[in-house]
Amino acid sequence: MRKALLLALGALLASPAPAAVPDYAQVRGDYVSSWAELLDRNGVVLHTQRVNMRNDRLPWVELEDISPALPEAVVFAEDRGFYRNSGVDWLATLHSTLDLLAGDRGRGASTISMQVAAQLDPALGWHKGGRSLSQKWRQLGRARELNATWSKQEILEAYLNLTQFRGDLQGVAAASGALFGRAPAGLTRAQSLLLAALLPAPSAPADEVAERACKLIAAGFSGASCAEEKLLAESVLGRRQPPLPTDPALAGLGSRLLGGMGQLQTTTLDAPLQHYAEEALRARLLDLRDRHVNAGAVLVLDNSTGDVLAYVGNAGLVPGARLVDGVQALRQAGSTLKPFLYELALEQHYLTPASILLDAPLNLATPDGIYAPQDYEKDFKGPVSARVALAGSLNTPAVRTLGVVGLDAFWQRLRNLGFSSLTEAPDFYGYALALGAADVNLWALTGAYRSLAQQGQVSLLRFTPGTAPATSLQVMAAAPSFMVGDMLSDRSARAVTFGLDNPLALPFWAAVKTGTSKDMRDNWCIGFSQRYTVGVWVGNIDGEPMQDVSGITGAAPAWGQVLQFLESSHLHTGESGPPAPAGLVRERVHFDGISEPDRDEWFLPGTAMSTVSYLADSSVRIIYPVNATLVALDPDIPAANQHMRFHAETRGQALEWWLDNRRLGKARDLEWAPEPGLHHLRLQDAAGHSLDSVEFTVRGHYDEHARDAGQADQTAASGG
Repeated sequence: MRKALLLALGALLASPAPAAVPDYAQVRGDYVSSWAELLDRNGVVLHTQRVNMRNDRLPWVELEDISPALPEAVVFAEDRGFYRNSGVDWLATLHSTLDLLAGDRGRGASTISMQVAAQLDPALGWHKGGRSLSQKWRQLGRARELNATWSKQEILEAYLNLTQFRGDLQGVAAASGALFGRAPAGLTRAQSLLLAALLPAPSAPADEVAERACKLIAAGFSGASCAEEKLLAESVLGRRQPPLPTDPALAGLGSRLLGGMGQLQTTTLDAPLQHYAEEALRARLLDLRDRHVNAGAVLVLDNSTGDVLAYVGNAGLVPGARLVDGVQALRQAGSTLKPFLYELALEQHYLTPASILLDAPLNLATPDGIYAPQDYEKDFKGPVSARVALAGSLNTPAVRTLGVVGLDAFWQRLRNLGFSSLTEAPDFYGYALALGAADVNLWALTGAYRSLAQQGQVSLLRFTPGTAPATSLQVMAAAPSFMVGDMLSDRSARAVTFGLDNPLALPFWAAVKTGTSKDMRDNWCIGFSQRYTVGVWVGNIDGEPMQDVSGITGAAPAWGQVLQFLESSHLHTGESGPPAPAGLVRERVHFDGISEPDRDEWFLPGTAMSTVSYLADSSVRIIYPVNATLVALDPDIPAANQHMRFHAETRGQALEWWLDNRRLGKARDLEWAPEPGLHHLRLQDAAGHSLDSVEFTVRGHYDEHARDAGQADQTAASGG
């Protein structure tokens, strides 16, 4: 044994002297949180995101901000002579050295100062197999030097911030937040003792940690009970929570803006508005949960600066989908692109707000067959003004307007407005582009509506406050943009489809448009006041259809709540509309031939008129199907769900449908279950005279029994 001790002493004396310990201020300054924080414009923390996945630690915590119970418990458990020793417990070190020479490399004899020394120098840290005598010697020297240059309070504070408590939880702030959901200042004596009991073996099972805590109580630590420690260990050590608040609504945005450890990213977001928008959306989705709806997004912009004031990317209702950003996700646009189509038509002098457009069945030949758009209410309003057509979101007038403006011109205008997702050639979208048959996101849509509020100017949106607003580009003409906003704010014009009492009717001026995509997969409500633009999307994370949910019943209520919050808060919107650009003409218009009341209307110079007349087509004819229509049956769709709708202009006459010399019933809109083959359809009066006729072909087949059942239902419904 003597020989072994001499050899050990020689090794210790021959080992290099320990390097100088770093300054306390340097250690504290180099300590960086594993998390980055997203702050609102006033410094309020909105969302945090972990950046370093190796260690989970929060900003440094001063000793005075830690519950006194924790330092007491740690000193009692790890180093009861801490305040008296010079950093080394020589008696314990001797025993540990003898054990090491005997082959026992277990942990022992390390004072708090020695542990801090090892935390500051990875070469002195605990490794598999323990420390060598040389490492132990250097650790002893470093601990003594630490005590000579640091105060005991600084050493203990560093220990509580650098120690690994459980798994990757480093430091008291992370451990306290993740295990107990509280700041270090709020730790109880029982919680403090449990943290101290973790130190010898941070990954030990809960029962072993509790047993060590019980031994510390038996050794004299007061203010906690063994039963309490066992219950606490069982309840908290098997789970953990984020030590800092995370917000699913901002998770997607955080992934874009946060990337550096300890980063504090100030944004343009407004915390009260952000929280209100999240709550309004979540409440709306909970109201719709029985209609197969689970997702939504909200975006709020400042019109003048382009500041993003609220960004709700995820409602947090779908487990495992918190990083799906509904603001950036591409969805079908529905009717939300119509305002930009009408603006282009106004700008090119093809239309005025008082121009008459026919809302009637429309059959357009395309390479894929006949395109026959329908309205939201599945009926047609007849001749209406462009104002009513846009505000009431009527489909066939929009398609007719696209035919006048030109598909290429409209596609290019959308691209210029920032819809970069329109990557296909214009012909790919066809006439359906007028009705939103394109994938867009809430980011681009809300930004484009802001350009209407800014009288045609487009600029980049921004998240960073204090920077100069982005340079604006005049994409749309100012006067037509104002006119479109005026049309979208007209409650009376909107009433033709939505009625006067609806979620779009706010107690102050606001221009707004809803949209619903095919099969009710997505619905939108986008609109603006004088100062703010708000966009809302509602749907499902996986793109599944909703059940009878449209823009007016889905997204619109949340849109109205958010805009009214802006009105009622310090972010005042104002009741009146924006001032008209110079040069616009205001004229009283009388309508002749349609049932719209006289009104004051806006006109571009040279387009004003005091009377607008509509001369109706008096001919009786079959409107759908057109002659030579080709209908293909889908074998994957049940027969009872496949119908053709016959539509005719009867001019009030008592006419009848006859198909293949078989009477179907009175000549009104009639749904017929298609039968394969060539068919002859005619419109006949009571005297048996054929007034119009067409031929069309149905191709394909389906189950005969299902077809017969559908045909019987159709005959009963038609009264035939």
